[in-house]
Amino acid sequence: MKLTRRIALATGMALGLTTALSGAASAQETINMTAIDGYPDRSMWVKEFSGFFIPRVNEELAKSGAYKINWQEAYGGQIVKPRGVLEGIKLGLGDIGIVTTIFHNSALPSQGISAVTPFIAADARVVAKAVDEIAKEFPQMNTELAAENQVYLATGVVLDTYQMFSKTPINSLADLQGQKVAGAGYNLRYLEGIEGAAGVRGGLPNFYNMIQTGVVDAAMLWPEAAKTFKIAEVAPYMLKADLGAVNSKTVTVNADYWAGLPDEVKDVLQAVAVEYRDHVASIAMDRADASLEAYVAGGGTVVEMTADERQAWADSMPNIAVDWAKKLDGAGAPGSDMLVAYIDKLKAAGFEPLRDWAAELN
Repeated sequence: MKLTRRIALATGMALGLTTALSGAASAQETINMTAIDGYPDRSMWVKEFSGFFIPRVNEELAKSGAYKINWQEAYGGQIVKPRGVLEGIKLGLGDIGIVTTIFHNSALPSQGISAVTPFIAADARVVAKAVDEIAKEFPQMNTELAAENQVYLATGVVLDTYQMFSKTPINSLADLQGQKVAGAGYNLRYLEGIEGAAGVRGGLPNFYNMIQTGVVDAAMLWPEAAKTFKIAEVAPYMLKADLGAVNSKTVTVNADYWAGLPDEVKDVLQAVAVEYRDHVASIAMDRADASLEAYVAGGGTVVEMTADERQAWADSMPNIAVDWAKKLDGAGAPGSDMLVAYIDKLKAAGFEPLRDWAAELN
């Protein structure tokens, strides 16, 4: 009789434990999330989104075990092309993605803050932090994305400083006269003070073919991208002008999708987005020298622009920063205040502007 009771008791305990374990397992909620970008997965920021952002989100969610994300990743045109990420997330074709903001100056004007302030900071980490601080201190960036049915998480990518890559040697501003130069967004305006130079809008995956086929003579991009896309094969000369690091990507989430997420998942996504920002910016800086070495190893030649020529280039440009700020001011946004605050942040980090764009606001 005692033996029977012991067996019954043990059986009951085992059944209770099994039920409890089953209940714990079933308590975990699985959330489907589709991540998109139009750029291929060999692009550094996409590679790190897949290899860093997603595993970190999974790791943080695993701590409580309450939620698990079933990721679907669609890059390189599987769902959208590079210029289509903003609209794709707006329409719910993707839940989360990396918007290339320089393609959307009209819809997301405030995202151009670092692009309209060249010749200040070539450190991607400093620029990334400053842009995100501006986003927190001023509501404009969030407001613009809200109008596109999206929630701002963080500056997704700040690139190593823009340089000029060309088919023929460029040693000075005079050598840029009459040249057709590929770029994206605001950086095309860097050419406006150079006689006969013309900017041609394009996307990074197209720059190789644009140069190879003679559509352009040169392109503005950064060394890591030049290495990844084998630009030395068609543009074997790089003018090291250190035009500046630029925030060109932002991690966003579809607003309708976001509204349905548990708070714990929202918190993790926001925290990891900042980690991703700093991670990618650090990679950009860590790889800068190696990328230049790879460019040279691939047949490229680097020419360093003199301080006088850099100053002459900065002075030749229209004040695109003031133009940008005044346009935002006219739309009821604090463009001038954002510009002043942003440049002050760069100065506080130890960077002296080659041209203080904000000083010309009055």
